[in-house]
Amino acid sequence: MSAAEHIEPSHFAFDADSEAQIAKIVARYPEGRQASAVIPALYIAQKQMGRLTGSAWVPRIAMDAVAARLGMPPMRVYEVATFYFMFNTKPIGKFHLQVCGTTPCWLRGSDDVMRACKEAGHLKGYGDTSADGLFTMTEVECLGGCVNAPILQVDDDYYEDMDYESTVKLLEALKRGERPAPGSVIGRQTSAPEGGPMVLTGSEE
Repeated sequence: MSAAEHIEPSHFAFDADSEAQIAKIVARYPEGRQASAVIPALYIAQKQMGRLTGSAWVPRIAMDAVAARLGMPPMRVYEVATFYFMFNTKPIGKFHLQVCGTTPCWLRGSDDVMRACKEAGHLKGYGDTSADGLFTMTEVECLGGCVNAPILQVDDDYYEDMDYESTVKLLEALKRGERPAPGSVIGRQTSAPEGGPMVLTGSEE
């Protein structure tokens, strides 16, 4: 079944782990302002779906559970869930491949990253989920890591300084059940230049 042909679940309830997280977040707001927690509550619901089903998304029944928990009209929750790109409103693969296609990443080779995702992940293109259910690929706008472009975000992790070969290597590791450490794949120190920091080293010309 493709993601486009998904069936909405008939039931959703927050588990103990999710409820504990929501209670902690709601406590930050004054009485009567619980609706302010809608974004983190939706994210918690999405993460719970990922834990329980292997697909991190927010079905309508989960949006209704968020509305009931926060004492707000369901339509207000639907508006938030459909506005923010961080929420998946249909099932996705086990791994969400989010390819940044904004100018800095594009200039440094995001097309090669996308091509590697298609070929190694057996994907037709953006918006597709692989037949084995492992990967869904999405094009996203700026991920804020431009200095280490191109960026491939896998779920919540950033993989930086990617190219075709490193992307294939990453996807093959994910297929094996391994989760490589996020960050620069070329060993860059945070956002320093390639090769290491170049200023304030005490050296003189």
